[in-house]
Amino acid sequence: MDSNSFKTLSLRKEDVKKKWFLVDATDQNLGRMCSNIAKILRGKHKASFTPHVDCGDNIVVINAKKVNLSGNKWDNKTYISHSGYPGGQKIKTAKEVFAKNPSILIEKAVKGMLPKNKLGSVIFKNLRVYNDENHNQSSQNPESININEF
Repeated sequence: MDSNSFKTLSLRKEDVKKKWFLVDATDQNLGRMCSNIAKILRGKHKASFTPHVDCGDNIVVINAKKVNLSGNKWDNKTYISHSGYPGGQKIKTAKEVFAKNPSILIEKAVKGMLPKNKLGSVIFKNLRVYNDENHNQSSQNPESININEF
């Protein structure tokens, strides 16, 4: 065997071929769905995965208002934010966050599963979440997938 057959493939961002996927969040468990979404966004489902390049695909999530949380998470799961001022800590339950905007639940869950650096910020921009079945990405022709099979 020659030495060329053992070279590691390392993609550049110009060489990445991105696809668009459509995910329906109806009756999906939040954590299981979001971990699969994060895997696709990062590109780990591809054989040509390169850790330092945004080689993942774009995802459109519809019906975020129909997502499911198991157990008592609607009341017990908390989201903490801080204004930066003394006494500025705010604690909201999942039910309160969901009432304000259901897509925030999915966005926060996926963002927490991505790298905490500049690459993670770039990858997160490939996610679009909509509360109902109407979305603005119809011109990209997203391919509808079953997220549980990834």
